Amino acid sequence: MKESNPQLINGVPVIGIVIVSHSRRLAEGVRELALQMVKDHVPIAIAAGIDDPANPLGTDAMQVYEAIASVYSDDGVLVLMDLGSALMSAEMALEFLPSEQQQHIHLCAAPLVEGAIAAVVAAASSSDIQRVITEAQGALVAKATQLGLDESHLSLVISEEPMINDKGHTSQIRLTVSNRFGLHARPAAQFVSCAARFQSQIQVRNITKGSEFVRADSINQVAMLGVRQGDEIVITATGSDAEEALAALQTLITTNFGEDNTPPHLPIAPSPHLPIAPSPHLPTSLQGIPASPGIAIAPCFRYRKTPITWEQTTSREQPPHYHVEDTTEEWQRLQTALHTAQQEIQTLLSHSSIQIGDAEAAIFDAHLLFLADPTLLEAAQQRIFTQHLNAEAVWQGVINEVASNYRRLDDPYLQERIADVVDVGQRVLRVLSGTPMTIVDVPQPAILVAADLTPSDTASLDPTRILGICITAGSATSHTAILARSLGIPAIVGLPPEILQLADGAQLAIDGETGRVWVEPEPETLVALRTQRDAQQANRQQTRTIAHQPGMTRDRHQISVFANVSSINDTQQAVNFGAEGVGLLRTEFLYLNRTTAPTEEQQLEVYQAIAQILDHRPLIIRTLDVGGDKSISYLGVGLESNPFLGWRGIRFCLDRPHVLKTQLRAILRASFRHEIKIMFPMITTVAEIQAAKAILAEVQGELHQAGVPFDEAMQIGIMVEVPSAVTIADHLAREVDFFSIGTNDLSQYVMAADRTNPKVAKLADALHPAVLRMIQQTVEAGHAAGIWVGLCGEIAADPLAAPILLGLGLDEVSLSPQAIPAFKGAIAQLTMPQAQAIVTTALQQDSAAKVREILNDDLHLI
Repeated sequence: MKESNPQLINGVPVIGIVIVSHSRRLAEGVRELALQMVKDHVPIAIAAGIDDPANPLGTDAMQVYEAIASVYSDDGVLVLMDLGSALMSAEMALEFLPSEQQQHIHLCAAPLVEGAIAAVVAAASSSDIQRVITEAQGALVAKATQLGLDESHLSLVISEEPMINDKGHTSQIRLTVSNRFGLHARPAAQFVSCAARFQSQIQVRNITKGSEFVRADSINQVAMLGVRQGDEIVITATGSDAEEALAALQTLITTNFGEDNTPPHLPIAPSPHLPIAPSPHLPTSLQGIPASPGIAIAPCFRYRKTPITWEQTTSREQPPHYHVEDTTEEWQRLQTALHTAQQEIQTLLSHSSIQIGDAEAAIFDAHLLFLADPTLLEAAQQRIFTQHLNAEAVWQGVINEVASNYRRLDDPYLQERIADVVDVGQRVLRVLSGTPMTIVDVPQPAILVAADLTPSDTASLDPTRILGICITAGSATSHTAILARSLGIPAIVGLPPEILQLADGAQLAIDGETGRVWVEPEPETLVALRTQRDAQQANRQQTRTIAHQPGMTRDRHQISVFANVSSINDTQQAVNFGAEGVGLLRTEFLYLNRTTAPTEEQQLEVYQAIAQILDHRPLIIRTLDVGGDKSISYLGVGLESNPFLGWRGIRFCLDRPHVLKTQLRAILRASFRHEIKIMFPMITTVAEIQAAKAILAEVQGELHQAGVPFDEAMQIGIMVEVPSAVTIADHLAREVDFFSIGTNDLSQYVMAADRTNPKVAKLADALHPAVLRMIQQTVEAGHAAGIWVGLCGEIAADPLAAPILLGLGLDEVSLSPQAIPAFKGAIAQLTMPQAQAIVTTALQQDSAAKVREILNDDLHLI
């Protein structure tokens, strides 16, 4: 960074302007337009685009840093940004600056074109930085006035159709949303995050409910569409990267946002005839809604959240309302509070990902997007600048409007999202007021009793101290209930308010399966509940014990039980659940949510971290498997009329050898002193595996020449997931060390049924005899050639299928980490002859339904 001095032009200090955009052409055009207004009297720098001829759109933090450095002045630098990652790049660039210079850099939320013109005109007239910011922020209001629009057009509107730039081609797609709860908070967050990565203006509407189009970059507008399972939606995109944006969003939706559609285990509904002892004062038992199963017996601990207090108001409970003169400073104060809240939520997200897993922790991705929702920020900014209201009053007003919009919806599930709105809103108000967050600190293990718990409260609980949860609010599908189940804490919601009268230390017993609470329970009740609790704990302990033992039948036949993973966190979870290795590392996760492909060093770091967690357990890394239902726009994988029959898997990698070689180098380097195997996806011909092996040999030669060590005996395998690979499995087996049967794809290709199409997806059933015969044929061909055969796919996560997979002679299965204990438990109940007999009968059936009947009948007898 150059020395801190004001920029001087004709002896007059002026403000530096930086324009950050995904498009270099756009940034250059804005700069040229602005300079025409002021000649060369204002220093303007741009940081736009990335150095990638194939996809030049994007932002780079170092570019932003260099642009700031080139126009730096102690009088101030104003940074204007367009969408998405531009803001993140600008924030990151500030971290490279000395702290004494950071205070002179101002990130501005003004519209890029209008804001830039207004800013340079103000800067050229020797205005100070605050005046320049004010003029930039007010540029949109001036435009609205010129168009004859009143201020209400700039306020928060949730259901109104957004303005769309009609320049350029508009593309659209129609899709049916098939994941279990539709666009609830977590998939809505993924949808909005994905849309925000692109420059195109993207809209979405719910055809089924007849909604209007809403902005795809607004978490609240998307959530309020009320998209449920089976609803049809239309997504439109206008702009230079419209096709890529639609392809990426289509991938998210057709893959169910990475969610498992299997209904979760919910506690059973309470019996309507359950006897409850009546009492006008303190009842001996209470009935609520079961939310998280389990028995807990412990003293009561009343949780009282520290209220937010305000010094500037007499009520001390409601945010103050007062007039502010310096609107720019007030807007900056709100932005600072929002940034602090974002950091707190990011910490909570990281903590939750480790403790309960990425899927459940994704609730807080939605919280982060809420804070970045442009409809909220634009409304708050407009009210501060036009109404001269203080930040607390403005933020409370915006939050109340969003909560009211959710409250008016007919969908009870969406109404429950009010809890998330309030959670995020209160977090920002706490920062503004200086009120510290309440920490649940119990002196001894206890059952927490409260009127309500926010998702943030629940995620922060320590399951070793909080043995149970009793609240008067909520439902079994609330985020608080979901998090309690993930933490393994028994929970009951919707309890009568009498429970709030209990004193700390009162003895409680709860059954999260039935929703029953006993206050100072009788001795015989305690004995019965403790017996039930001990039995549950013994079962869990037995399951954990079995899970950490080898997958073994009663007659000592062993099958390796590995895990399918997609991240470092998944790997740690897999080890915790008893995985004996990783049978499928989906490397696509390294390529998602990016604008450029991961480098060799970035991939190497992740592969080594995963191998380190496994501690010499096997790790099978599948090379990049894109196409079909997985589109990555910057790699050029776009929409196709028949994507599952198109440019995907190994076909793409062989056509883009530089992508494959980078990945192979990273995998080979990581293999040194680790048990890593490599697996190529979507092999359909012998020529394909030979071509892949030739590229691998080329990379091995390069590493040899460079003196880079790697495992020279590393095994090579292929995914068997198309019928052609099954029919020539004897030839393919001569080329590789192992097969891994991908039943998800194999099922849809055998049955000619797109597994992402709800109308035919049920046909793509891996337990159909046609698919089972394909598995049998592959196993026989592999074993005849002396190689081992594994299987990865959703079928392995179903304990009902365990005897089939065992009886077919598989050497290894790979499944989701959470399903490992149940699979090993099912295997432990079987003998090999029993499993083989079940397979013989199953292969003679004519439908998947009849196979399931046989499995249910036979397993009942075992």
